[in-house]
Amino acid sequence: MAHEFTINMLRWYATNRRSLPWRETKDPYAIWLSEIILQQTRILQGQAYWERFMHRWPTVKELAEATEDEVLREWQGLGYYSRARNLHTAAQQIVANGGFPTTFEGLRKLKGVGDYTAAAIASIAFDQPAAVVDGNVYRVLARYFGIDTPINTTEGKKTFTALAQELLPHDQASAFNQAMMDFGAIQCTPQSPNCSYCPLAETCEALHTQRINQLPVKLQKLKIRERHFCYYYIRLQENGSTIIAIRRRPSGDIWQGLWEPLMLEDCSEFPEIRGTFTLLRQKVKHVLTHQIIYADFYLIDTTEKPSLPDSFIWIPESELSHYALPRLIERLIDGI
Repeated sequence: MAHEFTINMLRWYATNRRSLPWRETKDPYAIWLSEIILQQTRILQGQAYWERFMHRWPTVKELAEATEDEVLREWQGLGYYSRARNLHTAAQQIVANGGFPTTFEGLRKLKGVGDYTAAAIASIAFDQPAAVVDGNVYRVLARYFGIDTPINTTEGKKTFTALAQELLPHDQASAFNQAMMDFGAIQCTPQSPNCSYCPLAETCEALHTQRINQLPVKLQKLKIRERHFCYYYIRLQENGSTIIAIRRRPSGDIWQGLWEPLMLEDCSEFPEIRGTFTLLRQKVKHVLTHQIIYADFYLIDTTEKPSLPDSFIWIPESELSHYALPRLIERLIDGI
């Protein structure tokens, strides 16, 4: 059954593989960049970012020499900004080490590279026999073999990783791993999988036992936190130009390293700033993985610089686009 699964997966991939630019190269930089960008990102959106990064920084050395602000600015709109910071740090690690690690273990030591990403790069760029295990792989294996062990448990991760490694043909690791990714994304989708035209239908355990919608099993652990942010966009005229106050968000919370206007999470009191307050947006909803943000957005036109914490800087309003902003801030300032 296992051998038949592997053969069918490779046959399916030979005629159904997606044509993607990072698959047309063995360059580990291009492959690594695609894997980092495509974490938590759809291919259609991610490919545009990959192309922009490759155009601006064609080599890992050039990426390593960029500033963090430049990388965050190019990443803007993708979310999960820790990925961009880790990407930049890993690029510097790679250059400092004299080039890309060629093994799973070496790749795993790079900042932001987990087991899945290390296996993908090792197999695709260096033909190493390391099996990838991501959401697509969990789903395909759970359904085909009828495995109901929760995928987000220690036991589940061990079970599926061992099975994927057992199924992996060592001489075709790259093709098999990419086949599993594509099969889960195109054929064995989370909702409404195409079981009627599936090459695995005859031997799929979930299909025969009518458990397609029950597998894979995932324990519900996620708790959603709601927060209410009040933003105050402070602007004034100085020497004939309009300037605004922004600060870089600190570590320990969402959007670390990105820029924002004055924000108070306690919206019960207005900041003590002289000027005209105008409410431009109210209760704008912004959904993150673990949080839901509701934001109010005020414009404050003033004639004198208010007293703000030292973390704030004043910049020409026309230069705001040079700073990496959370997507929520982009939405709030749109139309000012």
